[in-house]
Parts: sequence; C-alpha cells; structure tokens
Amino acid sequence: MISAILFYSTAFVLFLIGLFGVLTRKNIIKILVSLSITETAVNLFLIAVGYIEGAKAPILTKTIGSISINSLKFVDPLPQALVLTAIVIGLGTTALSLTIAIKLYKNYKTLNITKMGGKK
Repeated sequence: MISAILFYSTAFVLFLIGLFGVLTRKNIIKILVSLSITETAVNLFLIAVGYIEGAKAPILTKTIGSISINSLKFVDPLPQALVLTAIVIGLGTTALSLTIAIKLYKNYKTLNITKMGGKK
C-alpha cells in the first residue's frame, strides 16, 4: 500500500512549486495556475490526514455480525467531504479569476502585472 508519508511529501512539494510560481511569475495566467497547484496540494494534504492504511469505509452493514464496532478501523469521511467542497469552491474562484484576467487584458492589452500599473 501507499504510505501516508508519500502523500504528505507530495503535498509539500506541490505546495512549494505553487508558492514559487505565485511569488516569481509576472503573468496573471501563470499566477492563477500556480494558485491552482497550491490548492491541489492543500486538498491532497487534507486527504492524507484522513487516510488510515487498512481501514474500511464507515458504512455499517449486516455483514459485521458479532465483530465489535470498536475493534474495526474506519476512515474518517470528514476530510473527504471538506475536499469535495473545496474543489467546488476552487472551481468557482478559478472561473472568477480567469474572468477578471480577461477583463484586465481587454483594458490593459497585457497580462504582465508590472505593466498594468501605469496609465492607459
């Protein structure tokens, strides 16, 4: 099975890549892509927090029988629900950001943020 350390390290590397892109790029589209990478890293980290190796889905059925519920390991469904919500919110904010980028391009005729400060 995949170790949780792999999830944590992948999320950390993705977060650093996204942060580097946000801090060093001058193009609005590249900054938005970097923010999306950072968002993916945060979502992966939240999923890694809820990951338990060898655990089962938290669904009780009749197949459990005489097994004590306390002896079973269940996966926490809350991080998965939070990530699904974060994906939907991230999609909305990305769409809004791209719309604003299009409006800025129509107004300034460039996507470079250093050239947008001057007068038209």
